[in-house]
Amino acid sequence: MAHFLFFGKLADITGAMSVEQPLPDTVTDTSTLRSWLDETYQASGALLETTVRLAINSEIVAEPAPVREHDEIALMPPVGGG
Repeated sequence: MAHFLFFGKLADITGAMSVEQPLPDTVTDTSTLRSWLDETYQASGALLETTVRLAINSEIVAEPAPVREHDEIALMPPVGGG
């Protein structure tokens, strides 16, 4: 199973900060992952936003990047400063 971490407003949207669930066979990279997660959590496109960064196994990735069943996948919204 993949381990998902949702930060900031994404945790509010998904209703969870951390979830473990299997990846469908159709999810092979970050592009298909985003689409699947957005549909699964009825996120109305929030998880498709390019400002949402993904880290796989604690490393921020350039997309599209491959994803595998036992990865830890973190989704991080943009952070404001000031």
